[in-house]
Amino acid sequence: MRLDQFIANCTELSRKEAKRAIGTGAVTVNGAVCRTANRKIPEDARVTLDGEPLILPGERYLMMNKPAGVVSATTDSEHPTALDLLPPGLSRDLHIAGRLDLDTTGLLLLTTDGQWSHRVTSPRTDCPKTYRVTLGEPLTDVAEQALVTGVVLRNEERETRPAKVRRVNDTVIELTISEGRYHQVKRMLAAVGNHVKALHRIRVGDIALDPQLAPGEYRALTGQEIASVSQG
Repeated sequence: MRLDQFIANCTELSRKEAKRAIGTGAVTVNGAVCRTANRKIPEDARVTLDGEPLILPGERYLMMNKPAGVVSATTDSEHPTALDLLPPGLSRDLHIAGRLDLDTTGLLLLTTDGQWSHRVTSPRTDCPKTYRVTLGEPLTDVAEQALVTGVVLRNEERETRPAKVRRVNDTVIELTISEGRYHQVKRMLAAVGNHVKALHRIRVGDIALDPQLAPGEYRALTGQEIASVSQG
């Protein structure tokens, strides 16, 4: 890894700012001042900035309470993205593990760990996602049974996997699915003659949305939360 990239990864400095710091003599490598931004840094190198040792951060795992109107993407020309809600130093190299639609709110997971992210999103791992769904009409017993059994979505031939339904009241349910088809929850309710007025994800696997997080807020996942996916 280049020295300027190493510094940028260890701090909130941009690559340009890192090069500037290197040029001023503020950086040492293995005890000697280094003014070469493109110098290759081995894994065991001792690097300091203004006398402070720099250590590459480990993998990062965050949960966010995604607000409506925010895109689950790294960049977007029309709408703010989830990464826009994070400090620049924290958002570096993060990607989203399981996207939410623009108008869908709730639990969004972000990480630098590609393998962990794959376990969250891959249909093969059967990682369940639970949504609180506000319906346009009361859910009928027939519709509930269809959701639990599996429904055929419009323009598809294969039934959805069996879902779990918990009624909160006549027009609010908690729906748990283990797939990630396009607009799946909305299409499932349309398939049983209802429609979704609001959609809020509350759980992914054993990771529940922290009730202390206001819309747009985030926190690091605990070790137990991270391991729950690793072991899933």
